[in-house]
Amino acid sequence: MVLDDYQGVALANADWSGLDVTVLRDHLPDPAAELAEAECVVIMRERTPFDAALFARLPRLKLLITSGMRNAAIDLDAARAHGVTVCGTGSAKTPPTELTWALILGLARHLTVENAAFHSGGPWQSTVGVDLAGRTLGLLGFGHLGKAVARVGRAFGMDVVAWSQNLTAERVEPEGVRLAPGLHDLLAQSDFASIHLALSDRTRGLVDAAALACLKPSAFLVNTSRAPIVDAAALLEVLRERRIAGAGLDVFEVEPLPLTDSLRGLPNVLATPHLGYVTEGNYRTYFTEAVEDVHAFLAGEPIRQL
Repeated sequence: MVLDDYQGVALANADWSGLDVTVLRDHLPDPAAELAEAECVVIMRERTPFDAALFARLPRLKLLITSGMRNAAIDLDAARAHGVTVCGTGSAKTPPTELTWALILGLARHLTVENAAFHSGGPWQSTVGVDLAGRTLGLLGFGHLGKAVARVGRAFGMDVVAWSQNLTAERVEPEGVRLAPGLHDLLAQSDFASIHLALSDRTRGLVDAAALACLKPSAFLVNTSRAPIVDAAALLEVLRERRIAGAGLDVFEVEPLPLTDSLRGLPNVLATPHLGYVTEGNYRTYFTEAVEDVHAFLAGEPIRQL
C-alpha cells in the first residue's frame, strides 16, 4: 500500500512488477481501516504519522518504508515492539536548498503580486523589490542545507551569518560566513532569516515570541525545515500586525493545512505545500528504492533499516 501519492506518480517512477500494489492519493487522517490487510506500507516523509496507537491497530503490518532516512513521524520503538521493520530511501539535499531560494526571491521581488496582476490585467509594476546584494542572510543551522544556502547567498553578494547551539567559528569562517553569538543577535541582524535545523526537543519552539520580536520590521522569515521550530501563534501575530515584512513557509504543523487556517488569508505570507523535497529526481529515488526495500525484505535481507 502506497499512501499520500498526492500527484499520482508513484507507479510511474519505479518498476513495481511482481508486487500487488494499491495506491492512495488522498490523505487519510485515520488510515487504520484502509491499511487493515496491508503487510507493507510505503509512506512519503511525514505526511501520515505512524505512532504507537496506529501500529497497534495494524497487526498484519510487517514492513514500513519511508522516503528518506529520517522520519520524525514514525515511532520506531513502537514499530520494533510490534515486529515491524522500518526502512528508508536515499534523498537529495539540493531540492530544499533550491526551494528556499525560490521563497526568498519570491518574497524579495513580490512575485505573487506581480504575477497575479499580469494575468488579471492589474497594474503594470505595483511593487518595489528588495535588493539581496549587501543585505544580511541569517541562517539558523549550518549543516548540509544551511551551508548550501549560504553559498548561494554569498553568490548574490549577501553578508551571511549563522547560528545554532553547537556551531563554531571554525565551521563557518572557511565558507566566508560569520558566527552570531546567539539566536536573538542573529535574528536582529537578519534581513532574511532562514531555518535549517532538525526538529528535536532542543529546537521545538526555539523561534518563540521573544525571538521573533528581534526581527526588523523589514525582515523576512523563511522556514523550509519543520513547522514546530517556530511558535505558530507568535508567528501569526507578528505577521498580522506586520511587525515583520513577511514569511516564506513550506512546512506546517498540520498538513494538508486546513482551509480555515488564518495563514491562508495573510497577504504577507508566501507559502508552498511542503514542496521542499518534491522533485522528479527525488521521486525517482524514493519509489525506486522503496521497491528495492520491498524485494530485499522479501528475500530476508532488509536494507536501509532505520
